[in-house]
Amino acid sequence: MTIAARRPFRPWLGLAMLGLSAIAACTPVPNADLAPNSNPETVQLTLVSYAVTQRAYEKIIPMFAEEWQAKTGQTVIVDQSYGGSGSQTRAVIDGLEADVVALALALDTQAIEQAGLIDPGWETEAPHAAIVTRSVVALVTRQGEPPVSGWADLSQGDRAIVTANPKTSGGARWNYLALWGAIAQSGQSDTAAADFVAQVYGNVPILPKNAREASDVFYKQGQGDILINYENEVLLAAQEGDDQPYTIPTDYNISVDNPIAVVDANVDQRGTRDVAEAFVAFLYTPAAQREFAKVGFRPVDETVAAEFAAQFPTIEHLFTVADLGGWDMIQTQFFDDGAAFDQMIAALGQR
Repeated sequence: MTIAARRPFRPWLGLAMLGLSAIAACTPVPNADLAPNSNPETVQLTLVSYAVTQRAYEKIIPMFAEEWQAKTGQTVIVDQSYGGSGSQTRAVIDGLEADVVALALALDTQAIEQAGLIDPGWETEAPHAAIVTRSVVALVTRQGEPPVSGWADLSQGDRAIVTANPKTSGGARWNYLALWGAIAQSGQSDTAAADFVAQVYGNVPILPKNAREASDVFYKQGQGDILINYENEVLLAAQEGDDQPYTIPTDYNISVDNPIAVVDANVDQRGTRDVAEAFVAFLYTPAAQREFAKVGFRPVDETVAAEFAAQFPTIEHLFTVADLGGWDMIQTQFFDDGAAFDQMIAALGQR
């Protein structure tokens, strides 16, 4: 087997690579090096994903390549790009020619759909409504600091909380929705939910622009007492030697659903649809789902989930984006300019 798992693409190079990618897509092409997919013995994919998936995909890609070569005789070369989900989304829209996008939330995938690169109905083209992994929200504290018992501790005024800005970070929207849903899904009113969320954000001294910066503020800069993070991130951090105490609220928590999609406009132009769709399908196999679970993601495959059950606490009331009205309603209600989040921040600033 021959495989190259390369990462020459970076989000900020998307526009610079557009011209080269366009040349590679044209036929006939005198230089085969510029058009790897014109070689029947080699097929090239570009996977664009968010940062914390890298460890899993670096295990999964060689497994898929081996299977694909056994079935077709073709060698798969996978260019990989990792970064913040929001910045990756913008890079694809601006010209980074992804064949497959694996992003932190469906709202980012929908933005690529709205740009005309992904066909409507992508949610029906893979199992589990195209959700390939899941997680839940975790509350991280520091060694030696008082532990967090649950959501209510975040509204206490004596502990500084670190979370990213949901206006600039797609991942941070999960944090906001987890806070809101912890109250609203328990049967309390929207007013009670809004009051609780405002109390929590009143304890947030700064709003980093994305989840990675929020983690850096907490871990590297030593700011804040509690970090709102994700179960998969804290499990991966522990594997890498940064074992901070954390709590998974198990009474109410949100299912952090991570979608996968083929970028239709790009695979049709590049002639890579078959291998791209096969790659997406492979991500749902037990072998691939185990690799996701090993780095902290909750697998969607029930058999694999049972194998890793001891790693993931059971959530008594696990709610979803659909339970909160769906992404379109959520965006309008909470995150559009002048919506609930902006109103809350303005009110906090006037205190």
